[in-house]
Amino acid sequence: MITLKESINPPVITIDGASGTGKGTISQLVAKRLEWKFLDSGALYRVLALAAYKHSVALDNEKALEVLAEHLDVQFFAQESNLSQVILEGEEVTETIRTEKIGNAASIVAALPAVRAALLSRQRIFREPPGLVADGRDMGTVIFPDAELKIFLKASPEERALRRLNQLKDRGISVTLANLIEELRERDRRDQERAIAPLKPAEDAICIETDHLTIDQVVERIIYEIERKKAFPVTSCLEIEFASMA
Repeated sequence: MITLKESINPPVITIDGASGTGKGTISQLVAKRLEWKFLDSGALYRVLALAAYKHSVALDNEKALEVLAEHLDVQFFAQESNLSQVILEGEEVTETIRTEKIGNAASIVAALPAVRAALLSRQRIFREPPGLVADGRDMGTVIFPDAELKIFLKASPEERALRRLNQLKDRGISVTLANLIEELRERDRRDQERAIAPLKPAEDAICIETDHLTIDQVVERIIYEIERKKAFPVTSCLEIEFASMA
């Protein structure tokens, strides 16, 4: 048994990593195991990119994107599947925001300081009892620097591209592995070199190489790290039993 102690702020576990490391699926599975809230921060930037296209806002128009971010009409709803349902301006966009076009556009707008500032407070309001599992690229370094546990997932561009290729094939979308690898490398470069909140592990993050691990194995490793912490503060006293790794 792990006893969770009382505190003013609900606990946060951050799971960061580059595109294609599986952090979204893994974060949601961990959240389900804990019965905590879940934040897919990358979805916010994808929704903003889609909104920019819908409203004919150029991806380099920082001021217009800032205004759009501040007034973004978006809702997230948890589902039984690994993807949360996303509603933009009353329209279902769950699958639309997962396309390569929107993903690349999201990486571009996410590099703009004004956009990141506009979405910062929106992300922090997801911190609610009994706790939050947040995934993204700067959850542990910028959004929740006081998180009780910080995870950083790693995988080679080749492995991430192969995973993405299989996902797209399942959806009937034809792409080449070489193009996906190049797109991922370019996205990594933008994310790592941007002036504000670059993609990097927090100093106190636990890095997990996932190239040769299944999703379930990564989830169990994170649950193991949670167990090692022995205690998390929450707003009310309760106990959660975790299965430790073999």
